[in-house]
Amino acid sequence: MTAIACHTENHVATITIDRPAKRNALTQDMWEELSAKINSLGESGVTRALILTGEGAHFCAGADIAEFESTRRDAASARRYEASNISAFSALRNAPFPAIAAISGVCFGGGFGLAAACDLRLADTTAKFCIPAARLGLAYPREAMIDIVTALDPQTARRLAFTADILSVEEALSAGFVVSVETDRPVLDAACALAGRIARRAPLSVTASKAAILATIDSGQPLAKKARAFGDATFDSDDYAEGRAAFGEKRDPVFKGR
Repeated sequence: MTAIACHTENHVATITIDRPAKRNALTQDMWEELSAKINSLGESGVTRALILTGEGAHFCAGADIAEFESTRRDAASARRYEASNISAFSALRNAPFPAIAAISGVCFGGGFGLAAACDLRLADTTAKFCIPAARLGLAYPREAMIDIVTALDPQTARRLAFTADILSVEEALSAGFVVSVETDRPVLDAACALAGRIARRAPLSVTASKAAILATIDSGQPLAKKARAFGDATFDSDDYAEGRAAFGEKRDPVFKGR
């Protein structure tokens, strides 16, 4: 059975890292499968929002350290291993739809990187965050740090990277890393509600907005390079005509994504 589960309903895809016995730590094969699933959703043209979560009590403990003796034994093998990590981060960052992380429990290392690569992050009161590289004696490449530095303020990113301290969910909220901390309902329910609201909006508009925001952060990213074309396309779309008509008729618009 796959350890990366995926299902789609009402234009919202949910990817679940399903390895609870290992706190959803990712093997190299799982990193590659995760990238493939995200990219496939982007190519389908059906998905309007993605939720990334972990099975059970934890979001993701990061990479499976038990593999490191073979997969990250030296610099050469580490570069090959990190390529699979970077591919997953890039897939989330450059997906043509918003990605939402629903976080409980540990969100460490590569799991922290996955959450940072998402556009929005929701957490519950059990969530905690860590970049353990300094405890393990390894370093993350730039491509694995870019989302963390962007999602946090640079000083907090430095503190976590230099000390391997654990960031509490309250600190994560204060730093702006998470949008909200859920206390009255499961975080996955909150993520589903948010994703549903996004999925009901004009998908071409949402894609263009994501690309424009990314372009202000790093214009070299593939999605960012398409920002102007995505924006221009909205004005020629059926959805733009529907939005204007619905406004004039005082009704909710029904968007088709074209």
